[in-house]
Amino acid sequence: MACILSGMDDDAGRVLAFPQAPDAIELRHLRAFVAVAEELNFGRAAERLYLSQPALSRQIRALERLVGCDLLRRSTHKVALTLAGEALLDRARRLLHDVDEAVTATQSVGGELATRVARMWAPLADVSSADADLQDMRAKYEELHAGFSPPPEVAVQSVNAGGVPGFTVTPPGTEAAELLYLHGGGYIMGSAYGFRHLAGALAMAAGTGALVPEYRLAPEHRFPAALEDALRAYAWMLDRGAAPERIAVAGDSAAGGLVLSLLLSLEAEGLPMPGAVTLFCPSVDLSGSTLEPAPDDPSAEPIAALAARAAAAYLAGHPIDDPIVSPLKADLTGLPPLLVQAATGDPVRQDAHLLVERARAHGVDARIELYPGTTHAFQMFWSFLPEGADALQAAGAFIREQRAARSAPPPRARRRTQA
Repeated sequence: MACILSGMDDDAGRVLAFPQAPDAIELRHLRAFVAVAEELNFGRAAERLYLSQPALSRQIRALERLVGCDLLRRSTHKVALTLAGEALLDRARRLLHDVDEAVTATQSVGGELATRVARMWAPLADVSSADADLQDMRAKYEELHAGFSPPPEVAVQSVNAGGVPGFTVTPPGTEAAELLYLHGGGYIMGSAYGFRHLAGALAMAAGTGALVPEYRLAPEHRFPAALEDALRAYAWMLDRGAAPERIAVAGDSAAGGLVLSLLLSLEAEGLPMPGAVTLFCPSVDLSGSTLEPAPDDPSAEPIAALAARAAAAYLAGHPIDDPIVSPLKADLTGLPPLLVQAATGDPVRQDAHLLVERARAHGVDARIELYPGTTHAFQMFWSFLPEGADALQAAGAFIREQRAARSAPPPRARRRTQA
């Protein structure tokens, strides 16, 4: 871009080069614009980017000043793209996609992310074996999660959910807890406190508050203690006014099996089902027959060593082929829409495939998403692992989609309203 100024004494004039806008535009400006353009809502875009709305507005204003035109039309109740914004959107998406791919490829080649994940898993792997001290293992698992913090925007509050202690993690602008998050840990480890970060990140992506119950652990409390606590926590959400079709239930690793136990129990008792289910690297086969650990996976050793011990501690003699604890043997008819995420090298990846196949065979709207990597429950590393962050955004979008589909009036009612 240049401006030609005619000189009074120089008929040829002088050419003054203005700074090019691309030299000053930052990637965060483009990310902010794309998020608002896709959501057409500043509040949802701010949640998606973990920003405050004022900070997001400042970034959009800065971008508009740099390009010299309005990209968005704003009114009290509506946000719309201008023609200039429409021209920028697809190009900005491509640019951000290329940059993200380049960074991911560079980090993968450099091995920095894999090394960081391995370092975080190492203390737990060092104390994990079939006869390891359970309290040491629990302490190391808590230390692993202590390396993360919930998104700074979420409010964390302790609650008593129908007699079950736990925490709510609430993003800005939301009130009701409409997401039930059951944490992993093989039924013998993990805590609601430790998983605040993962539940909080998913709550931000889904745009709703989450309840993380402190369900009882084995071997001190064998089956069905954890299931009973999950049922009480779900009933507490209903009692507080949450519509069942707007509730989403999520869980990682062994809690994927706990989520299925909850759903099958609700179905058996004729109780209202939630509207959506999301499972992160679910481990649903307590026999361990589907495990495929890779020797170079830092999470493979503790998973393989603990599978049989955890199952024995949890079941304590209860039949392992009971469908309520073995969903791969259960009739899954009537379950709500299901999103399952797994890593391509996850030692329990077969559980994800088998679960989705069985759910589809029973008429369930079941989807599977595969992400590159070997780390089990990779979503917990969302704060620095691109695949983890992408997976949470996809899970949040799925929950939003299902909630919107169930909140919309039927087509006939919509026609009457328009008329």
